[in-house]
Amino acid sequence: MVSPLQNAITFFKEFGLFDVVLPFLLIFTIIFAILEKTRILGSEGKDNKDTRKNLNGIVAFVVGMLVVASNKIVNAINSALPNVVFLVIICVSFLILFSVFLGTGELNFSTNEQFGKWTKGFMIVLLVLIVLIFLNSLTLNTGESWLEYGFKYLINNLSGPIVTSIIFLVIVIGAIFFVVSGSSSGGKK
Repeated sequence: MVSPLQNAITFFKEFGLFDVVLPFLLIFTIIFAILEKTRILGSEGKDNKDTRKNLNGIVAFVVGMLVVASNKIVNAINSALPNVVFLVIICVSFLILFSVFLGTGELNFSTNEQFGKWTKGFMIVLLVLIVLIFLNSLTLNTGESWLEYGFKYLINNLSGPIVTSIIFLVIVIGAIFFVVSGSSSGGKK
């Protein structure tokens, strides 16, 4: 027996709430917030405030409509966001377990020097995971995700010039970063 709530979800799905309305609202809100924060379309003045908000709203509306018009982008958003939320739940769970062993008080990773390197490393790992989630959400015309295509290309061309050049470049950049970051802390008095 199907519950009334399940019927409502099915109705909203058939209506296009998940494929049109929610992605549009998400993109509109994000673009509008970015435009308001950066003030790209004008600075805040006595007469310019309403004009700027109207311009920001129109640009955010157009970008939101263009995103909704592309089925591939909407599908990528719909498949990636649940995984990103799952990643957020994992992070919050980790922080709850971590804070059990620290005691009382506010846990602030940004001002605590003890966690500085760990926080940066954790943020880099999260960034890589989010990029992998979105690469897995975007599909080619063959139905294969960009992540699958990249791994197959990497495995098939491991000894090829492109892959070895990329590996060499990563090693060189890592060595430069290691040398530069190591020498700056040694000169402090």
